[in-house]
Amino acid sequence: MPDLSRILEGFKTSGISEIYSRAVRLKEQGRDIIDLSVGEPDFDTPEHVKQAANRAIERGDTRYTSVDGTTALKAAVCAKFERQNGLSFGVDQILVGAGVKPLLFHAMQALLDPGDEVIVPVPCWTSYTGMVALMGAKSVLVPCPQGNGFKLEPGALERAIGEKTKLLILNSPGNPTGAVYDAEALQAVGNVLLRHPDVWILSDDIYEHILFDGRGFYTISQLVPGLRERTLIFNGVSKGYAMTGWRIGYAAGPAPLISAIRKIMSQNTGNPSSISQAAAVAALEGPQDFLAARAAVLQSRRDLLTEVLGEIPGFNFSKPEGAFYLLVNCGAYLGADAPGSNHLETSADLARFLLDESGVATVPGAAFECDPYLRISYASANEVLTEACRRIATACANLR
Repeated sequence: MPDLSRILEGFKTSGISEIYSRAVRLKEQGRDIIDLSVGEPDFDTPEHVKQAANRAIERGDTRYTSVDGTTALKAAVCAKFERQNGLSFGVDQILVGAGVKPLLFHAMQALLDPGDEVIVPVPCWTSYTGMVALMGAKSVLVPCPQGNGFKLEPGALERAIGEKTKLLILNSPGNPTGAVYDAEALQAVGNVLLRHPDVWILSDDIYEHILFDGRGFYTISQLVPGLRERTLIFNGVSKGYAMTGWRIGYAAGPAPLISAIRKIMSQNTGNPSSISQAAAVAALEGPQDFLAARAAVLQSRRDLLTEVLGEIPGFNFSKPEGAFYLLVNCGAYLGADAPGSNHLETSADLARFLLDESGVATVPGAAFECDPYLRISYASANEVLTEACRRIATACANLR
């Protein structure tokens, strides 16, 4: 057999995908599995959005569109940024893709050369470092400790920037931490970047509408206008609008970079679904009041989960400020022996134990460049979360 690409040597699949696949196999075997590993809200897509998709089908809008999205959707994205973020973009500064993930990848293709360095605050979403590796670039991991709210400190950012630094990835509200940068914290990060004009910023804002306890949302271009010409903002309809399967993400930034990414897209992707794009227009232009209502539901689920998990000895965590993930320090259980003489050395061992023993799927912290932690998604109904916590408590009580 001919050789595969050398870039795959040491390359890892997504830690989320691994645990999800294991959970699926157990379900197929007839096990009762509670899956708290996937970042997917359990709300239904809004009715007016589904109706818009049906109308698009009836109109025959089922053909190719421009590779980077329809003009109608790009105009709706421009209006969204103006209305919600106070940012003005033209349609030539907007890209639409089949989710934020491929757009992030295309942006890195346009920006990175082998040997470039990318600053990644950790804990981080699992695919950031994988994408950087596929570019032949290097991730510079900057720890953001729990004691600092899992947020990037300006001093740590300054120390991480070097001659090969090409870009910084920011994510707020954050996955897997639920950390949210307030205006002061984001401004402080921006002030550092102003001193380094050769560093690009990729701002992943996909959880923008999921904020708790009255917090406001800020994106760095909004607070630090001097960074606008080297910042690319990513967002989409997946999380806030409960449209994960519709696969629509968008990006906004300086026209030269948008043009470069569009060139890449013309060679390696097709257009996003025409039906999904019509639905996304309805999502962005239609009623928005349900967003706050759903965020309130998720906040109540956060409160339930943190209260019940807080009663389990050995778990330590900070209360999330947004998104729908809880990152739990499980270090107290590492080194324990599980029934059947299994010794738990890592959070991955604990995650496998919880899945096999209690039927609850969580994601080990190594997937997010942090250990010893588990990520638990609370985008599920209260009764599901309560049962999951009961099972986790029972399983942990059996550890020696």
